[in-house]
Amino acid sequence: MGKNVVIDEDACIGCETCVELAPNTFAFNESVGKAYVTNPDGNSEDEIQEAIDTCPAQCISWE
Repeated sequence: MGKNVVIDEDACIGCETCVELAPNTFAFNESVGKAYVTNPDGNSEDEIQEAIDTCPAQCISWE
């Protein structure tokens, strides 16, 4: 079983950095102001890791 990326949506502050860095993996829900995972395999692990490392709320992780 490979890594799966998850967002703690309760902790998300809606900065959209993850969406900018890995747009094929993350999307932004305008109605709630939170990011969410749309396709865990949409971007490379390196791109997803950059989103994890850059997230100011530290709410993205590998599971």
